[in-house]
Amino acid sequence: MDGYFGSYLLVAVLLALGVGIVAVALTANRLLRPSRPTAEKLIAYECGVDPVGEGWAQSQIRYYVFIYLYVVFAVDAVFLFPWATVFAAPGFGMTTLVEMFVFLGFIALGIVYSWRKRVLTWT
Repeated sequence: MDGYFGSYLLVAVLLALGVGIVAVALTANRLLRPSRPTAEKLIAYECGVDPVGEGWAQSQIRYYVFIYLYVVFAVDAVFLFPWATVFAAPGFGMTTLVEMFVFLGFIALGIVYSWRKRVLTWT
C-alpha cells in the first residue's frame, strides 16, 4: 500500500466496503420486514386527508425566490460562526473584522439588488 496509487486503492476499498454495508443492510431490511399491502395502504398519504383531484398543482414562482433567498442567508449565517470564533483569537481581531464587513457588504449588495428588482415584494 505504499506509493502514489496506494492511497487511491485504500479509498476504493473503503468505498466498496461502505457500498457493501449499505447494500447488505437494505437487502436484510427487504427480507426481514413484513409485507402486507392493502388497497388502503397503497393510497398516497396527504397529511391525513384523502387525496382529491389531480396530482399536479401550479404554484407561483415568487415563492421559489423567497426560498432561494432563505437558503442564501442560511448559508451566510453558517459563515458567521467560524468568524465569531476566530475573532476572539489574539492577532486576528482587525483582519477578521474587515473581512466580515466585506462579506456583509456583498450580502447587503445582494439585498439591495433584490429590492431594486422588486423581488422582495409579496404581491
